[in-house]
Amino acid sequence: MNYSRIRLLLLKNALPFLVLITVYGCNCSESQSEQKISKAEGKNYYNEKAEVKYAKGFTIDYFSHYKIVNVIGTSGQAADTAKYLLLERGTARPEGFSKAQLIEIPVRSMAVMSSMHVGLLGFLGSENVLTGLANLQYVYSPEVIKMISSGKIAEIGRDQGLNEEKLIEMHPGLLMTMGSPGAKNHHYQTLEQAGIPVLTNSEWIENTPLARAEWVKVVAALLNKEKEVNTKFAEMEQEYSRIASLAAKVKDKPAIISGLNTKDAWFLPGGDSYMARFFKDAGADYHWNDVKTDASLPLNFEAVYPFALNADFWLNVGFDKNDTKKGILAMDSRYGDFKAFKSGKMYSYNNRVNERGSNDFFESGTVNPHIVLSDLIKILHPELLPDHQLVYYKQLR
Repeated sequence: MNYSRIRLLLLKNALPFLVLITVYGCNCSESQSEQKISKAEGKNYYNEKAEVKYAKGFTIDYFSHYKIVNVIGTSGQAADTAKYLLLERGTARPEGFSKAQLIEIPVRSMAVMSSMHVGLLGFLGSENVLTGLANLQYVYSPEVIKMISSGKIAEIGRDQGLNEEKLIEMHPGLLMTMGSPGAKNHHYQTLEQAGIPVLTNSEWIENTPLARAEWVKVVAALLNKEKEVNTKFAEMEQEYSRIASLAAKVKDKPAIISGLNTKDAWFLPGGDSYMARFFKDAGADYHWNDVKTDASLPLNFEAVYPFALNADFWLNVGFDKNDTKKGILAMDSRYGDFKAFKSGKMYSYNNRVNERGSNDFFESGTVNPHIVLSDLIKILHPELLPDHQLVYYKQLR
């Protein structure tokens, strides 16, 4: 009996069935995968959405399994807008957003370029996703300092720029940087080519405290923490409005002066600026409040002197936690002529400066405008908030 011939016949007859089983098995697997993606696309991931009410520099649009964040340049033109596709991990990329940077969410690791970004993460209790900082020295958050000490956070800055080799080695889920999309710089092409998305944070363009604080909603969108941000932001917003309404009722508004003369100019907040809005909401009489610009006003000492001479309060005097009246007077003897210098009503936002030299006013203060405003009202109208203790501000002695 020719066993070889029999085996050949059996194999020949069985081959169509084996092919059918193999093809069916492959199609079944592909079909299950397609069904899984289709099901994911049909699922509504976002029962709670973040609404942008104050900020002008970004928008967030929600879809079934992805979000579109637009960061708008200072020109406000479409050409200066950066588009980001925030895609739920494991779902299919939608069509029509080929030019948008892809960011898989929720972001699991993040490197940041500013201590203000640390404040955004701290507002949401999400410091744990932080893996890189431009400079490990300039941070105030005790939680982040602990992470630095334990080696969980690496320094990513180098010579006023970025340590790209370190970033590529770390490969964070996102690098958050500062600037404006309209700058059209190409500093991050290497990172983007390495698959590290770079998101530009332009919170500095906002000219009201609530608008600047609202950038925390961008971070919430990256982390899928809309529920948390909506709750916390609403509480902060309500408190800010409450205390601002108290100050709005006062009849006597004390005159104020802000800042110091530095070298050849005294830079004062424009009337449409972030700080000028704080002054207005705190019930202050600020001489330059009607100057319609959100930029700083570079004035010479002689132009400021007549108003500074009779101002009831002198705010934002210096940055160093060790600043004193004596030290300020040493800078220019004419400061001693000021009414506020003589009365001692000199205050600055340097109450929370740690041994690293980091000022928490620029970190958590941005996302706690209600506390900053409470400080200013306590200084200018102490009877309105009798129980409030200064947090970010302190009196110079």
